[in-house]
Amino acid sequence: MKFFKRNRFGHILFLKKWLIRIMGTITHRRYRGFNELQIEGSEVIKNLRDNNVLFVSNHQTYFADVVAMFHVFNASLSGRVDSIKNVGYLWQPKLNLYYVAAKETMRDGLLARILAYAGAITVERTWREKGKDINRQVKMSDITNISHALEDGWVITFPQGTTKPFKPIRKGTAHIIKRYKPIVIPIVIDGFRRSFDKKGIRIKKRGILQSMVIKEPLDIDYDNESIDEIVEKLEYAIEQHPSFLKVIPKEEIAAQEELNKKRQWEY
Repeated sequence: MKFFKRNRFGHILFLKKWLIRIMGTITHRRYRGFNELQIEGSEVIKNLRDNNVLFVSNHQTYFADVVAMFHVFNASLSGRVDSIKNVGYLWQPKLNLYYVAAKETMRDGLLARILAYAGAITVERTWREKGKDINRQVKMSDITNISHALEDGWVITFPQGTTKPFKPIRKGTAHIIKRYKPIVIPIVIDGFRRSFDKKGIRIKKRGILQSMVIKEPLDIDYDNESIDEIVEKLEYAIEQHPSFLKVIPKEEIAAQEELNKKRQWEY
């Protein structure tokens, strides 16, 4: 029956649609209300093909970043330019939109499990679990699931694998790019770690200007560029290459991190 139609991950599309509508309506004021999301480059979104598109972004919170992208992408597809005004764009959301997330994060509580149903492709971290460093082989089933998501639609990934700034890009993202040859769209975000707690659920500070810059597709020679070359290209594209630290004084970074700690329990 059409009512119970599922995607290739077993999610009932009708249920997923209503979940995005409800959660989107609840979260809208976080980006257009007591905080303001400034968007640049959303015209890139509406010109993309329907599948095999990979969005790569820096990461600041577990959930607020990707929820904002769901808002911006759907608003752009409905004709809005650099705006998420009027939440009506969620009435017909893009259902083949996925995001890569750590399996342990998406099992941490009921809310995380609900958000996972909206489109999470869960993977097991190979370097860290439950706050401890580990060394584990990549699960081929995780790579397969990402490939299935790319075949079906769009995938959002945070290639640093952490919310800490200027951490190295994980090479797994570059391997996926070489193997599956998706269109790669870089996104640079800011303001989210000042607005929300680390999980991106609780509001730390109101009146924060958040920003999201959507860049043109990366020019990648899938056959001839090396993994390291692609990694470096990603670092520059999402403005996380070590050279950017030369632009931002270390004292300013340290002061900002200290301010974030002080704001952790503020409203």
